[in-house]
Amino acid sequence: AGPRCGPFRAGELALAEVRRKHNTTLKVLCRLAAEAVLASPGGVLPHRDIIGQLPGQVLRASGGARLVLRRPSLDEYVLLMPRGPTIAYPKDISAILMMMDIHPGDTVLETGSGSGAMSLFLSRAVGPKGRVLSYEIRDDHHSLAKKNYRHWRSAWEIGHMDEWPDNVEFILKDVSTAAADMKSVTLDAVVLDMLNPQCALPVVHPSLKQGGVCAVYLANITQVIDLLDRIRSCKLPFLCERIIEVTHRSWSVLPAKLKHWKPSQMVETQENIEEPPQN
Repeated sequence: AGPRCGPFRAGELALAEVRRKHNTTLKVLCRLAAEAVLASPGGVLPHRDIIGQLPGQVLRASGGARLVLRRPSLDEYVLLMPRGPTIAYPKDISAILMMMDIHPGDTVLETGSGSGAMSLFLSRAVGPKGRVLSYEIRDDHHSLAKKNYRHWRSAWEIGHMDEWPDNVEFILKDVSTAAADMKSVTLDAVVLDMLNPQCALPVVHPSLKQGGVCAVYLANITQVIDLLDRIRSCKLPFLCERIIEVTHRSWSVLPAKLKHWKPSQMVETQENIEEPPQN
């Protein structure tokens, strides 16, 4: 998609960052409308004061708080958008996409639309010529995923030169009963984000091309063991290549303040905390 351009327009998404105590930041996401207001702990800010401003500007809310306004990235959007079920987090999705080696133009099957987080990242990965088939068994999750996807696409089109690809087909159906649907599809990759992925494997594997990748997103090692047992007992043609846990560590870098410091005295290290100060 094309680069971000120009000032904020009505109808697109804006992200406000508010500095709080202890050097923390609160992020507030809103869709701009001339008659609406942005509410934050530091006061309110009318959307009409944001519309027409360039991203990166600092505006003051009614309570005096300074708000940094900019367009949200995709990972910020999926973390702040409305959710029903727990989403797959961007750190995990990034690792999954890298291991699946998805290319523009690929056809990918997703089971468990959830709130639409994975669907959005897959949509960007396969591009306008690709295709994402997203199966969901619950009606409320299906509706929410479609809503979040449409919300992002419509806002993107206002703030960018190109359209976000309309390449995700949301299907309200239990994938374990979709064997007939799979016969006409050749899949480059499959990602399973569901409670019992072992029920989906016998259905999707005939459509997965030779050498294709199936990634499974699970919450605990017990589920992993159950999945591997099912693959072994059913003699499914899958090879388990990797089982990983993705960690993410945030750092806070702040100026140090030394109390009761004297020029002739060195700062003690943790290891020497019991020893007297050295000159």
